[in-house]
Amino acid sequence: MKQYLLSVHYVEGQPVPEPETIQQMYKDVEVYNRELQDNGLWVFGGGLEEPHLATVVREQDGQIVTTDGPFPEAKEHLGGFWVIKAPDLEAALEWAQKATRACQGPVEVRPFQDEPEE
Repeated sequence: MKQYLLSVHYVEGQPVPEPETIQQMYKDVEVYNRELQDNGLWVFGGGLEEPHLATVVREQDGQIVTTDGPFPEAKEHLGGFWVIKAPDLEAALEWAQKATRACQGPVEVRPFQDEPEE
């Protein structure tokens, strides 16, 4: 089966949900995670801290440089993700529909590149 990245996007400036809504989201995501695991599709997943806690590492003029903050200067950032195994894109999109309902945010689906044959 092919692996897919289901990424959840955090949008700066959006109103923060009420605490009850956040707790329900956590519960719904927990149920979704269990469903992925029970169906043998789970590879890995997790939520990320806020973008301002990111550190960017890059090479510049032969030196390694680190800077605070997220790499892109944008209003949307990666907020969390799942890596799943699915037989095809259609199946991955069906699981993304469940994910977007559980986390109440947009979910992008991207296939991983195939490994080169040895």
